[in-house]
Amino acid sequence: MSTDLKQLEQLLAGKSYIDGFQPTSADVEVFKGLGSAPEATFPHTLRWYNHIKSYESEFDSLPKGTNPLSASSSAAPAAAEEEDDEDVDLFGSDDEEDDAEAERIKAERVAKYNEAKAAKTAEKLAAGKTLEVAKSVVTLQVKPWDDETDMAALEQEVRAIEKDGLVWGASKLVPVGYGIRMLQITLVIEDAKISLDELQEEIAEIEDHVQSSDVAAMQKL
Repeated sequence: MSTDLKQLEQLLAGKSYIDGFQPTSADVEVFKGLGSAPEATFPHTLRWYNHIKSYESEFDSLPKGTNPLSASSSAAPAAAEEEDDEDVDLFGSDDEEDDAEAERIKAERVAKYNEAKAAKTAEKLAAGKTLEVAKSVVTLQVKPWDDETDMAALEQEVRAIEKDGLVWGASKLVPVGYGIRMLQITLVIEDAKISLDELQEEIAEIEDHVQSSDVAAMQKL
């Protein structure tokens, strides 16, 4: 499959995966279609490529996803006209419309997750089952200001946030281009005790190191 890098970059500017909020067969399809890592001039695609590459040994076991890029070009959104811009924003934060779209997508992900969680709870109650403490596994992406940000200090301050119902897990640094790496960290939360919005607000207060954060994946335990 021939992949239009400009179209792919536009798609990944507001989301972490090709389809949904976890790696799927759609990511595998596009990853294999690229063949190799894109240039740093496509920072969102490069960030996604390096992240999906870390799942290479699990490709066959990933859930099925739908690849919107496999549709005919006539059905795909028209690519934005190329503009010369010396100030490159690696995370798209200079464009208010892009920020609004990213927030909308994030809100949709969280809403779908909450709907699924509520449906599962209702099923258990209807079946007369005892409800267990609802927990979720979340993958957060914490983005630094630039390539000079002390990532060790950033992670230390993030992990210093302690709350009842919050357990920090494994982490890794993911390249996003131009020498910049973001912190990708896993955490387990008790749904009734922890608000992700409030947690992200607290992370944003680490303003010397953190530019922003977003939810890359979320699933029930």
